[in-house]
Amino acid sequence: MPETGRARLPTRTELEVWRSFLRAHARITRSLETELIAEQRLSLAAYDVLVQLAETEERRMRMTELADAVLLSRSGVTRLVDRLERAGLVGRERADRDGRGVVAVLTQQGMDRLRAAAGTHLSGVAKHFASTFDSDELDLFGRACERLMHDAQVPEQSSADR
Repeated sequence: MPETGRARLPTRTELEVWRSFLRAHARITRSLETELIAEQRLSLAAYDVLVQLAETEERRMRMTELADAVLLSRSGVTRLVDRLERAGLVGRERADRDGRGVVAVLTQQGMDRLRAAAGTHLSGVAKHFASTFDSDELDLFGRACERLMHDAQVPEQSSADR
């Protein structure tokens, strides 16, 4: 009789595919990071922060939302925004509505830096990722990733993690 409440373990094939996915992701992100640093002196995480801010209507986001968007811890995004602020690429302001929260704001210098780095990054995405697939494979992979993203259960953070 199967135990109740116990999750099923992955099969050998599932583990091999999982590990292959992780290695591919690591290799691609390492390549993108290396190119951005070499050509633009900008980390992939910093580029991601600039992109997230640029894609908002007012080029600003609450720090907590930014941390979620770039998949960093709140302390990690705080340290990264500190560095970007010292470089003049991002500013910080109090949140308009409640005055307690803090928002990160993309500066014009940050927008200019993002535009300069976009060519390097997007060329890398085409080279290291998109060119690997034909259009049918890319469509299938995109649908699989969407399903993974929507089906994944994100555990609640403890108050110590916030």
